[in-house]
Amino acid sequence: MIVYNTLTRRKEELKTVHPGEVRMYSCGPTVYSQAHMGNMRAYLFMDTLRRVIRMNGYKLLGVMNITDVGHLTSDADEGEDKMQSAAKKTGKSPWEIAKHFTDLFFRDTARLNIEKPEIVAKATDHIADMLEFVEALVEKGYGYETSDGVYFDISKFPSYGKLSGNTRLDDNIAGARVDVNSEKRNPADFALWKKAPKEHIMQWDSPWGRSYPGWHIECSTMSRKYLGDVFDIHTGGVDHIPIHHENEIAQSEALLGHPAVNYWMHVEFMQVDGRKMSKSLGNTYTLDQLEERGYSPMDFRYFCLNTHYRKKLNFTFEGMDAAKTAYSRLLALLKACAASDAKTDPAVIEAFDKEFADAVSDDLNIPLGMGALWTLLKNPPSRDIYEAAMRADKVLGLSLDKCTEEKKEDVPADVRAIADERWTARLAKDWAKSDALRETLASMGWAVKDGKEGYELTKK
Repeated sequence: MIVYNTLTRRKEELKTVHPGEVRMYSCGPTVYSQAHMGNMRAYLFMDTLRRVIRMNGYKLLGVMNITDVGHLTSDADEGEDKMQSAAKKTGKSPWEIAKHFTDLFFRDTARLNIEKPEIVAKATDHIADMLEFVEALVEKGYGYETSDGVYFDISKFPSYGKLSGNTRLDDNIAGARVDVNSEKRNPADFALWKKAPKEHIMQWDSPWGRSYPGWHIECSTMSRKYLGDVFDIHTGGVDHIPIHHENEIAQSEALLGHPAVNYWMHVEFMQVDGRKMSKSLGNTYTLDQLEERGYSPMDFRYFCLNTHYRKKLNFTFEGMDAAKTAYSRLLALLKACAASDAKTDPAVIEAFDKEFADAVSDDLNIPLGMGALWTLLKNPPSRDIYEAAMRADKVLGLSLDKCTEEKKEDVPADVRAIADERWTARLAKDWAKSDALRETLASMGWAVKDGKEGYELTKK
């Protein structure tokens, strides 16, 4: 299995610390709002990587964090805690907000067939572990106290910037994004621990008074706790490279005296109509909003899988329409295969299995693997092809076995409400209202057929 390592900037053969097992850490969500489709691309990447790892015969121990404290509105340790900010806006406690959006996150990932990692670690469950990590860094001389917290002295870590390639401290992105803090030894020094003002909701006792952890420390702490001092893969978005993951490397290597991660893997941004995706531009969409527009979770998963994870993905509704059409056609072709008694030359099936496995094992070239599946489907339908597609779907995660299910009409909520009202009128023998509502449904493009136990709606 080959993976692209951001740290070395090249593709490398995966060699694991523990023979036959991959240990992997993935940066999870900050649960102060509902995840949007750009966020979901990162977790689809994580899920696909997990599936390819298992396809290659490895056992897998995956850890994903839930950030429910300590992520400031600026990644560069400035601004307000995101959980605190959400609490002020909603009037709910940070713990209530975290639970609500954590539940929503896992509801959405389940709908996208994103498998939950073996360990899900909440930051607030690991405060003591993080505090111990920071105290050790201070004892080693890497951390120092200021009036507002404890900071990591990056001048003590000569290789700072090696992940992003930005090794000049005066050009460091974290420092360039904020006003210079006169108490910092270097502009790019980052917070390990933040002293909490009295009004701050989430705070704990520490040697530096009531306070809370910096964002970056949780991942270093929890990855080490569950995966050991050295583990195989760390995943996240490309936005994590210049600050969050750079800081993780500094913290972990300063404490351990050696690298903690062998392969760093990052998924590229999703754009919308060629522009940056952001809430301020109003161009972010949740899975619920996509479904309201008529797209299923599998339509979106198919859309994402058509672009390699290291390439920017440009979201357009035209692209979603194309994905929806292609996915529907794929199911139709496989349905014909499932119903067929014909046979396909075993050499053709064997060649497909190898071509697919080789593609996805080469740095997750899923688009090439999907191309091989479409080529296979040019052959006459057969049960052999259906079974080969089901094997491929263990990696694709597209629920291709649903091709054998009877398709039901996806009825919009407003249409269903009118049809229900009409059925109630019919039961009350209000024929005039029943007929009028039938005409309303017809004008909306729907035909209604009555039966003894209810009605059926079909799209005209």
